[in-house]
Amino acid sequence: MEAPLALYRRYRPETFAEVIGQEHVTTPLRAALNNNRVNHAYLFSGPRGCGKTTSARILARCLNCEQGPTDDPCGVCRSCTDLARGGPGSIDVIEIDAASHGGVDDARDLRERAFFAPVSSRYKVYIIDEAHMVTPQGFNALLKLVEEPPEHLKFVFATTEPEKVIGTIRSRTHHYPFRLIPPRTLSDYLRELCTKEGVEVDAAALPLVVRAGGGSARDTLSVLDQLMGGAGPEGVTYELATGLLGFTPDTLLDEVVDAFAAGDGATVFGAVDKVIETGQDPRRFTEDLLRRLRDLVIISAVPDAPATGLIDVPQDQGERLTAQAARFGRADLSRSAELVADGLTELKGATAPRLLLELICARVLLPGAYHGTEGVMARLDRIEKRMAIEGVPSAAAAPRAPAPQPVARPVQAAVAAPEPPAVEPVETTPVPRPPVVEPVVAASETRVVEPVHTAPEAAPESAVVEPVETAPEPAPAAAGTSSGLGLVDVRRLWPDLLEAVKLKRRYTWILLSQNGQVVAVDDKTMTVALVNAGARNSFTSGGSEEILRQAAIDVIGHDWRIEAIVDPSAQPGAEPPLTVTRPAVAEQPAPPERPAPPTATAPEAAPRRPVDPESIATARGAIQDTRPAGNPRLGPPDDSDEHAHRDDPDADDHSLGGAQLLERELGASIIEEIKHD
Repeated sequence: MEAPLALYRRYRPETFAEVIGQEHVTTPLRAALNNNRVNHAYLFSGPRGCGKTTSARILARCLNCEQGPTDDPCGVCRSCTDLARGGPGSIDVIEIDAASHGGVDDARDLRERAFFAPVSSRYKVYIIDEAHMVTPQGFNALLKLVEEPPEHLKFVFATTEPEKVIGTIRSRTHHYPFRLIPPRTLSDYLRELCTKEGVEVDAAALPLVVRAGGGSARDTLSVLDQLMGGAGPEGVTYELATGLLGFTPDTLLDEVVDAFAAGDGATVFGAVDKVIETGQDPRRFTEDLLRRLRDLVIISAVPDAPATGLIDVPQDQGERLTAQAARFGRADLSRSAELVADGLTELKGATAPRLLLELICARVLLPGAYHGTEGVMARLDRIEKRMAIEGVPSAAAAPRAPAPQPVARPVQAAVAAPEPPAVEPVETTPVPRPPVVEPVVAASETRVVEPVHTAPEAAPESAVVEPVETAPEPAPAAAGTSSGLGLVDVRRLWPDLLEAVKLKRRYTWILLSQNGQVVAVDDKTMTVALVNAGARNSFTSGGSEEILRQAAIDVIGHDWRIEAIVDPSAQPGAEPPLTVTRPAVAEQPAPPERPAPPTATAPEAAPRRPVDPESIATARGAIQDTRPAGNPRLGPPDDSDEHAHRDDPDADDHSLGGAQLLERELGASIIEEIKHD
């Protein structure tokens, strides 16, 4: 039993109408034949297997047809049958392979035989294949013949590299550039051939055949012929195509892409190990992964791309790609595709392909490692996706927009409801906060002997601290974000936390910005390291833990228990000032001044005594000497209250005198008190 011819020979086109994907060439050639304006020399250029030599044979067939010159040969005359598919060939159509006949002697021999008239046809046609292999001397020997040939002589030069044909020859020809066949056109053509051959082909396998052919009709038909030869009773399956052609299965690509979207490093590196252990080419896997990311980028920009044919995939695979694209942000997809594309270039000729492939995957999994625009946008995409999945309201979890008073407002309302007259003076009393350094001494001279009295003055601290644990608002936000935040995320949001702390209490902000940094985070506890024991004692004894906890609820939406430790190697979360000066005050609108109610005139309880300026200077020096030695960077806070939050206990606590504040906040003590009669 005689074996059949190869597919590309059995289905070689016989007319210009059968040539696919080259309408920009066949249409003007057919018009020239119909108008009898055929040139004496043509140059057909383009990639291999796209129809150059075949079109040259069709042109010769059209010129020598008994009904011609015509664009549709009859197919029954002697010339048509000789040049038909599987025909013996015509003696008047000479094909020369310039790769082996490109020298000057071959050109001279051609020139001598070209002047003889055709034997039985209208024209003698020379088809010179691989024309770029002709030497310059050979072209020069043909130059006069190509420029002024006999009337019966036609030349067709076919080449993949037209720039190597010398300019004097190119200028005497009509140049027609052939192109690669579009994938969609080639897929339809393959489907038609499979129907003619009676072979079942899986719809998911055809795109792989087209990819393997690379746009060349001859290469694509060779691949399809190979698959048909190895197919079983079920036909050409997707598994057969992926295994024989070396492409990555879609299931493995789906696994890797889903792991990228979820940040699952174990699955990603497990897939890389599977690629290596099964003997697949890491470069081919990277190329397939890049193609998948390219499809997702297109679907992200054009959601109906699979339905409209912009991406040539089966319907079920198009639905999977749409679902995968929805798990990414556009910036994250673009960044991932760019990283894989760069890695594909690095893999060329690499001695350790597995190592490079794992590094590529690690870069895709770590958007936080890049501080440029792409990394920031990728991190924002992931935050938005996490918020959408977990159902966290954007107002509660947005890192750049902390609410000024998200917790204190309902707490104050709960306290003020039973006794409005008792709580109202606490919110509106414009009594200035006792400063820590300069004005404290004067306050101590007039108020150090005053007893701690008036219960309404102690109400603000209890109103801020005690009811917070029972406030219902922070609970949903904390439950929604507890599972996704690590130490890196919290450190990234640390500047926002400091801004929220600054709105609540400036003293706590100074401690944390100049002496503290978060060092550990879990679902229940945030551990803050301070540079020395003095700063830690000031932090824990002054109620600063509660201030930081409330700030974390406002900014991140999670309720942590704050634990302070001493770590001299801790780097402060904000850049410290160059000199010990007052920290800069952020520009904020000053709160409207309210008239002081008559009930808050505390100085009436004890008449003020005159203050000696020398005593103030002496006390100031004493305070400077008693500053805690372990915290030299702690500068005096701003003594202006115009930016102090109404929940700042230092601004509203009238029960403490200057000496008590010094002892509580700084560990200082008054060494001498000067009294005047």
